Amino acid sequence: MFKVTGMHSAGKSGWKRFGLLAMPTAMLAGLFAAVGCGGGGDDGGPSGLPAAKASQAQVLRGRALVTTMGCIDCHNRGKNDPSDPQWMAGVVTGNPQGAFDIGPFKTYAANLTPDAATGLGSLSDRQVFNSLRYGLDPGETPNVVITGTTPGSGNFPATPVYLAPPMPWPSTRHLSDDDTWAIVAYLKHGIKAVSNTVPDSDGPPDHWAGSYADAAVGPKTLPAYPAAGEVFAP
Repeated sequence: MFKVTGMHSAGKSGWKRFGLLAMPTAMLAGLFAAVGCGGGGDDGGPSGLPAAKASQAQVLRGRALVTTMGCIDCHNRGKNDPSDPQWMAGVVTGNPQGAFDIGPFKTYAANLTPDAATGLGSLSDRQVFNSLRYGLDPGETPNVVITGTTPGSGNFPATPVYLAPPMPWPSTRHLSDDDTWAIVAYLKHGIKAVSNTVPDSDGPPDHWAGSYADAAVGPKTLPAYPAAGEVFAP
């Protein structure tokens, strides 16, 4: 998740938008296609955090996903070690890993710890879920259940503010509800808060919407198996 300088009026959160690799968004969609598939509705249901407190099993599942999906490449500067005192704190002073040049813009990997001032602590579980499922900047998106994918319908913001590249949300949106909630549980309820202010990222006037057209990153819903590029060959 990455934040964008110059796109927020005074007093707004300026949430840190995220990125993983300094590549065009279209390339990222293919690179991270293996992150997950499946899906389902946005409601977490019995295993979702809106319905209950996080369980240890849920947190452990989230830990397994975070440490194997490449999240640490940017948000922990390439070091896959939960004993790191700055675990998942994003870009830190003196270490440029997690800072990227995306065309003329600079983006920075966010602090994903539950610190209230500099991380996810001031955001709801649902806002973090929506960021992973829909690519929406959680600090600029209301705490609501989203049921649509078209701006202005089903609580999808009429003027969406998206997470900046190279955050691979076009792939994380295909994770199952259970896996998405598990990641939320781990980040919000399974790691220590770290106070670390990440610089604001730059961004275009359309809040990255033009970078995420279906033609560039793939459809919002995966086609039924087998699609044109697939074949079952046991």
